[in-house]
Amino acid sequence: MPQLTKIGVFYDGNYFLHVSNYYNYDHPQRRRLSITGLHQFIEARVAQEEGVPLRRSKIVDSHYFRARLNATEAQQRGSALYYDRVFDDILMSSGVTTHYAPLRSTHGRRQEKGIDVWFALETFEQTLLHRFDVVVLIASDGDYVPLVRKLNALGCRVMIVGWDFEFTTDNGSGMVTRTSQDLLREASYPLAMSEIIDHPSSEAEARLVHHLFVSDKKKDAPTPAAENKKSDKVVLEEPVEGEIGEVMESQIFSLKGGYGFITYPPNNLFFHHTNVKNVRFEDLLEGDPVEFVLSHSDKGKLVAQEVYFLGELEGDEGEQE
Repeated sequence: MPQLTKIGVFYDGNYFLHVSNYYNYDHPQRRRLSITGLHQFIEARVAQEEGVPLRRSKIVDSHYFRARLNATEAQQRGSALYYDRVFDDILMSSGVTTHYAPLRSTHGRRQEKGIDVWFALETFEQTLLHRFDVVVLIASDGDYVPLVRKLNALGCRVMIVGWDFEFTTDNGSGMVTRTSQDLLREASYPLAMSEIIDHPSSEAEARLVHHLFVSDKKKDAPTPAAENKKSDKVVLEEPVEGEIGEVMESQIFSLKGGYGFITYPPNNLFFHHTNVKNVRFEDLLEGDPVEFVLSHSDKGKLVAQEVYFLGELEGDEGEQE
């Protein structure tokens, strides 16, 4: 009897969220990625790459890793706890095992610690235990190259599900996401998902791409900027407070669909969801204390980059991890 091609899927949760936010806020799709649809796509693609019938290409185990706010803090942040639970339900219904680590305070910043190490160790251990034929990594970081090499040494093929994209925000800031070329070179099956989604190679692939997203409902959010004609000369806006490149502190003035503004005279500073470094953009609330780097956009406007949430939980004071 023909054997099953066993697939293990491992999510870098922050990376998956980053990509999902891009498609929800900045790509014409205006829809989030679907876990179920992504799993269907993976099974179909592995069947194609391995040369086996689709019915014998099955995900037998999947794991999701992310640092997040603890329940007490999430409960204090509007609907954050509710939406965390909603996403947990989605993962659970898709058979995904979750691995969460708390955000820790380090020098006043809330940061994740050790998630990438946990991700790598769990992936290697589960591959040893389950003897996967193919391991799928939804990740982009070159730090995972040693993991891929170890998996290859076990005789396991590795598929990297990665995205490369760039776009310009409404405020003129250029945003770029790239998958490590070293990571792609080590993989047996590197997938350029941005190209596949934007230019499917067949009707069958187009159907799979359609199901990669949660629904056809378009969000009421600002559309990404069209191709802007850049003037020959960019006039740089002068800071009223601080200097370009300086690390500053202020608070969230307002939040919109995928972007927000930080209190700064006279007109406040734009920041994009991709600039939030230590919590989810969705976890932020108006009035939150933040640290940021004062910068210029491509159009010369003052903007905030490298935005860190500075909120502290009761009992976190003085904690150094």
